[in-house]
Formats: sequence, structure tokens, C-alpha cells
Amino acid sequence: MGSCMSSSSSPNIGATKLNAVAPKRKHGSDSQGSMPSASGPDTPSKRAKDKIEMHLRDSLESNHVLKQDVSVIKKICTNGSSNFACLFSQQGRKGINQDAMIVWEDFASQEGAVFCGVFDGHGPYGHLVAQVVRNSLPAMLASSYKIAKNACVEAMRKTPGANDLKEGCANQLCSSYDIQALWKESFLNACMLMDKELQGKMANIDCYCSGTTAVTLVKLGDDVVLGNVGDSRAVIGTTSDDGSLIAMPLTVDLKPSLPQEAERIRQCKGRVFALQDEPEVQRVWLPHDNSPGLAMARAFGDFCLKNFGVIAIPEVTHHRITDKDQFIVLATDGIWDVLTNKEVVDIVASVTTKSYAARAVVEMAVHSWRSKFPTSKVDDCAAVCLFLKDRVALSIEKNVKKNTLRKLMSSSVTQKSEALNRQSTNEGPISLSMKPGSSNEEPLQSEESVQLKPNIQSQESMAMDMKTSSQICKGNAVGDDEWRALDGVTRVNSLLNLPRFSADKSRAGG
Repeated sequence: MGSCMSSSSSPNIGATKLNAVAPKRKHGSDSQGSMPSASGPDTPSKRAKDKIEMHLRDSLESNHVLKQDVSVIKKICTNGSSNFACLFSQQGRKGINQDAMIVWEDFASQEGAVFCGVFDGHGPYGHLVAQVVRNSLPAMLASSYKIAKNACVEAMRKTPGANDLKEGCANQLCSSYDIQALWKESFLNACMLMDKELQGKMANIDCYCSGTTAVTLVKLGDDVVLGNVGDSRAVIGTTSDDGSLIAMPLTVDLKPSLPQEAERIRQCKGRVFALQDEPEVQRVWLPHDNSPGLAMARAFGDFCLKNFGVIAIPEVTHHRITDKDQFIVLATDGIWDVLTNKEVVDIVASVTTKSYAARAVVEMAVHSWRSKFPTSKVDDCAAVCLFLKDRVALSIEKNVKKNTLRKLMSSSVTQKSEALNRQSTNEGPISLSMKPGSSNEEPLQSEESVQLKPNIQSQESMAMDMKTSSQICKGNAVGDDEWRALDGVTRVNSLLNLPRFSADKSRAGG
């Protein structure tokens, strides 16, 4: 998502300083704008959480993971592919691309482990929140897992009869004992710290009315553990008993329309209801103000609603990979709003070049947006495809680039010759430029162009984002132009209105 529809009282919210610290607010008298309190009664459970958080921070600082460059080897955050996965994102028509994604191989220093994630930002600074969470959450999760595993090893050693247990055996027993519980604890602790860091000094971003979703997974052997915050989705393509390919959701879209989510929000004095012009979209509202109208029940950031039922606690699920499972697709709601689970799975399965799969899904979603909702603004789209079979397939494809290119060129020459021959025998004019959809043949395109073109687009997109962000900081007209989505027509916005007090204080400069 990523666009907002503002009220008339805040038309220039996008022109506020982009990297400014969150404006100071008085929380005593204004209950609807209060932020979650960091302090509270000193209880045993609170002391235990503080101890875990302290260990996490120490581990992060000692490994310098908070300052790691996202371009390190085996970590991909832009359009491209790896040995196991491919990823692709495309900006919509709502302004800056607020989607982010990542694939990290050999995750947590474990050979063969893979971390994947997509993040869908929303609000004025949603693109920055999504990038911060993408860059920081994986490292926090790796450190959290290390702490949890070490604690498990110590517990195993203290059990009766385990005095002579070697360290390697203890590690192996701990990993195989209950991997789901181990990773669930790691996800919970990492997400808790991530949200606290967004509220604190780690990110110099105003997250008061901005946030992001996150659907992430860790694949370790035949185990896949997923952590979901918000309404992005993970789907697995698997083979049924009759040999057909079916789509099975691995996560649930955590929206306010879910009874348990709505009940929690209402118990925290938040309001949940849909507007008359979009009765199918339940939203979260402040107790005494018709804002912000958040279309999800869980998110990182969005601190204006954190006292009223919106949480950043992930829903953690586990899946055991079988021989029938083929691939997993993670995507933001820009894709799921216009394509069904089965359609996405069929698209991935139909692509012969695996490194092209994520791009094919995104391009089909963009096409569906334009055909199904011609009056709506196309949403940002991001997808990650993780392949579970044929691990070497992507590497093999890269090794045969030259042979494939020669075959394609040879095929192209042959087809052009046949076309000229048909023209000479009066079979009618035939165009030599093959357009997608103009025939049953696929457009001639080498893998090199498939690989390089997304990277070029990514660089142009990043340059445009940097230019636009700079102009927004200076209050130029482009900043207003980027926020045309505030006054435009979109199918489903993440937010509807920004709180009036937030806009007023932004104009007042604090």
C-alpha cells in the first residue's frame, strides 16, 4: 500500500522534513494521541523481558549488525536473483515506492539457511520505515535466535544425566528438539525490539502515523518458520495427489475484519468500522477522532494506535516441507488485491526461467490493476519467490547463458527468414517485431536482458527516490506532486486521514 487520503486540514503533510525526528507531543491531556509508555510497574515478567532485551542489544552491538551494509555477500535487497530465490518490486502510481524486500542466504551463520521477507510501508514516511525494518529485523532475529539457542543448550546440559554431553551434541539436540518453539521465541523477541527501536533513537523517522507490514520466513532444512505482522501474505505452491499444482496459504492477513483482532482493538478502546463507500474494508480509528483509519490490525510503527490495540507482535507459524512442495511466494497486498493465490502460483510455475518468476508475478499484477481497476491508482508491488526444489537450477541457468543466447538468436533469424518467405509468396504482411500477446510464441528475450533490466530499473528508481526525498525535505513542488495520491482515487488506502493534532504540530515545527 503506501498512499493516504488526507483531510482538507493537512494538504501539505508530505512537505514536512523527511528525516526529522518525531515532533514532540504532550501525552498527559491528549489521550487519543498518547504513545505507549516505556515505563511501568517493576514485575518479574517485565524484568525478564528487560533482561532478554539487554542481551539482544549487547549481542547486536558486539556483532555490529545494526551497522551492517545491506549489500553484503549473500544478501539481496534489490531486483535480482540468487541460488535459491528471486525478488522483484515495482513502484505504483501513488508516489514513492513504499515496498521493500530481502533474501539472505546462509542466514544466522548457518549453511543452507535462508531468510526472506517483504515489507509494505504506509503513511508519510512508510518507505523509510519499511527500509529500516528490512535492514534491521533480520540481524535482530539472528541474534535473538543465537541467544535462545544458547539458553536451550545450557538448559540441556543442566538436565539429569547430561553432564558428559558435548557442546556439538547439545547444539544438535537443541536444534532438533523443538525448532518451532525456538524460532517463535526468536521472532517474538526480535519484533518486540524492532518496534521499540523505531520508537526510540535507532531510526530518526517520525513513525507516529507511519508504519510497515512484514511477512518473513526462515528456511532451515525442511523446516520453514514464518513471522507475520500485517496484511502481506505467504503462499506455497504444492502438488496435490492427482498431480495438479495447488496454492496453500501459509499466513493469515491480519486485518481488523478478523474477529479476534477486532476484539483486541475494541478492548483497548480503539474503534473498528468500515466507511459507507467501502463497506468491505474494516479500519482502525482513534477513540475520539476519525483518523487514521488503518486497514490492518498489526504493524511496526503507527504509534498513534499502539495504545489502542494495534500491535507489532508477529503471528508465528511452522511448515514442514514435503516432497510435493515446490516454492513459496511472499508478496505485498498490491499483488494479492488483484491476483488470487492460485493465479500467483500458476504464474510462477509457468515461467521457464526461475530468476524471472518474481518479475512475472509483479508484471501480471500491474496488468491486472490496469484492467480490473482502470480508475484506481496502481499500488506498489513486491514479490519474493523461494524455490524448494532444484537448488542448482538458477546456477545452471547462469552457466548456460551463452548457449541460450545463441539458440535464441538462431531462432530469431529463422523466424525472420520464414516471415520474409511468406511475404514473398503473398501470404500477407507479417510484422517482424513480436509483441507480447500478439502470438502464441513468447517474446524473444535473453536471460541477460531479464537479469540486467530489473537492476537498471532499480537504480533509476533509487535515484528518483533520493531526488524526490531531497526535494520533499526542501519543500519543493515535487513533494506535493508525490502526494497527489492524498487527493486521488485509490482502491484501498492503508490510511485515510492523518490525525489533526499531528498535522498541526508538524506545521508548528514541534
